[in-house]
Amino acid sequence: MRVKKSDQITILGIETSCDETAASVVRGCADISKVAGEIISNVVLSQTEDHAPFGGVVPEIAARAHLQALDGIVRRAMDEAATGFSDLDAIAVTSGPGLAGGLIVGTMTARALTAVHDKPLYTINHLEGHALTARLTDGVAFPYLLLLVSGGHTQILLVRGVDDYERWATTIDDALGEAFDKTAKLLGLPYPGGPQVEKAALDGDSEAHAFPRPLAGRKTLDMSYSGLKTAVRKAALESDMSDQAIADICASFQAAVADVLDDRLGRALAKFEDRYGTPSALVVAGGVAANNTLRKRLESLSNERGWRWIAPPQALCTDNAAMIAWAALERFRLDGHQQEDAGIRPRWPLDPDAVIRLGAGKKGAKA
Repeated sequence: MRVKKSDQITILGIETSCDETAASVVRGCADISKVAGEIISNVVLSQTEDHAPFGGVVPEIAARAHLQALDGIVRRAMDEAATGFSDLDAIAVTSGPGLAGGLIVGTMTARALTAVHDKPLYTINHLEGHALTARLTDGVAFPYLLLLVSGGHTQILLVRGVDDYERWATTIDDALGEAFDKTAKLLGLPYPGGPQVEKAALDGDSEAHAFPRPLAGRKTLDMSYSGLKTAVRKAALESDMSDQAIADICASFQAAVADVLDDRLGRALAKFEDRYGTPSALVVAGGVAANNTLRKRLESLSNERGWRWIAPPQALCTDNAAMIAWAALERFRLDGHQQEDAGIRPRWPLDPDAVIRLGAGKKGAKA
């Protein structure tokens, strides 16, 4: 179906890939030279309290929560945007990667809405939503370098354009967000673990433990966090687990992570410069990108190398629907064609030609 373009494009996005139920209305210019867009509404309902007793996301609970909440979240997003369905140019939904139950709830809702209101449907890769967020917020031009760090994915990607990604590195075992969460669980910190580790680290000594810096100094750009996690476990078993001991472990763990990322990305920036001749932008996205210590460290690296540093606002680092609507808007204004609905894709790599890493995070094994 060919869709008619107006000067402004308005898209409703829906996100249900994990444990946030989200809907957003985003508007942008049809002129592709005017990159940045406007978030008209962005509603996110967290399921943290539902999953906290289990110390992690339970897929069945997540799917039921999405089913119960999504209609109301969509209605709220449309109301806050003061937008009717007749004002929309398209509807977008995350169709992968993620938890199958949640993806089904989101895609079935989106399909129903597009059928009732006769709108084109865009099925969006959740990772592409993260990858393109910096264009929504900062209007960054292609190509640029992306560090994607979340509970299921840890990747360094060259972003050449919409639907044009080259994966330069991934984790060979745990994803970084998973390592943060497992560290928190080892130390008895509440769920979700990542923010709790960062908070505890503020009162800790980052030199209290000489944790390893896995793969640092090697030519490969890949990362590894299982050995670091093992070192944390050993330190925890040998400590008195006082508040100060926990803070010291968290600070030392976080410092090791920062050193690894600094090393890997320093090499990635050099590789980019060798290929393109000049610096560009380093973008960090994903839930772990909300960590202020890591943001400051990578910003310093970028400034030292003459690169532009871009980290979206923290609300857009964690899962949200604005990034899904924006990814659809980017695709919409390229050719104005409706995408073929291929159903849900719990595994969906951004770079389909990249070598599969079977240990690259529970949700990122083929990403």
